[in-house]
Order: sequence, then C-alpha cells, then structure tokens
Amino acid sequence: MTDPKDFRVSDAEREHVVGLLQKAIGRGLITLDEFTERTDTALAARTRGELNAVLLDLPGMVHNEQVLAMPADRQELKATMSTVNRKGNWTVPRQLVVRSRMGTTDLDFREASIPHAVVDIELDVTAGSVKLVLPEGATVNADGVELAASNLKDKVGTGVNGRPHFVVHGLVRAGNVEIKKKSRWFRHA
Repeated sequence: MTDPKDFRVSDAEREHVVGLLQKAIGRGLITLDEFTERTDTALAARTRGELNAVLLDLPGMVHNEQVLAMPADRQELKATMSTVNRKGNWTVPRQLVVRSRMGTTDLDFREASIPHAVVDIELDVTAGSVKLVLPEGATVNADGVELAASNLKDKVGTGVNGRPHFVVHGLVRAGNVEIKKKSRWFRHA
C-alpha cells in the first residue's frame, strides 16, 4: 500500500497550505522571509510529504487540517436529471454516497487510485441509473441493496477476498444498478 506521504497533491491543497502559512505569519510564528521561502516550497510541492514539510514546526497547523491527512474519507456524488462520470485516474474515497434523482452515475474504477482495502458505496437512487465498472481482482457484496420497482445486474457476483472489496448498499427506487468488470483494452463487455 502506498504511503500517504507519497500521494500527489492538487492545486487546491497547495493553496490551502499557503493560506495556513498566511495564518502563521499573522500569529507571529514565522517571518516574512520564512513565509516567502515556505510559500515557494509549497507551490512547488508534488507530494503530501513535501507539502507537509513547510508546516511541521508550526504548532497545530498539520493536525487540525483534514485536507492534508488522506484523500477524503467520504464523498457524495449527486445527479439530479444529470450525469456524473468518474473514470481514468481518480482517487476513490473510503465511502462514496451516490444520490441520483432521474440521473445517471457511471463510476469506472479500473484506472483509479484506491488506497483502501474496502470501498463502501451507499446508494440513494430514485428513477436513476448507476453503473460500476470494477478493476481486475476486485470483489463485491451487493446484498445490502434494497430494490423498489428496480433492477440490479451484478455481473461480478458476491465475493469477499478481493482487493479492493466493494460493499454496495442502500435504496434504489424505480432505477437500475449494474455492477460489472470489463477489459481495460476493449470497450465491449
């Protein structure tokens, strides 16, 4: 498993750290010269370890800020008469909540960064569709999905020992859920 210090950082995380450095200068923790030097380092940082290094000696600046800890533990994806797509290289949180009202949610995990052994997916779907494309080696348990006038097509089958393991649960009303694997190189199932 990859060390969280080696995870890549986004522009938003870099800007967040610059904001923390501004707070530090306002509190008299660093000088203007230190602020300039640390800001340059933060803006050039590629990993969380490099980014955190500019805050390590500043009391309370790392531990209270969730942005620097790990990828978000929980993320909500909402689609109201809309489409939400996640594919390619994206970071998967520990828990995904899919809220769909007459919308479509397509989640392709084949090239995603999944730093957790188990991914929890909660469904709250009304007249919408959800498609999950799992990576090779993954297993899924969708026994916790409650259907009301809906369809669930699980082409992967229940399993527990895969890496990662997906747990899919929640309520689907007048909707469709499809869980499958497909080759990375071919577009047909």
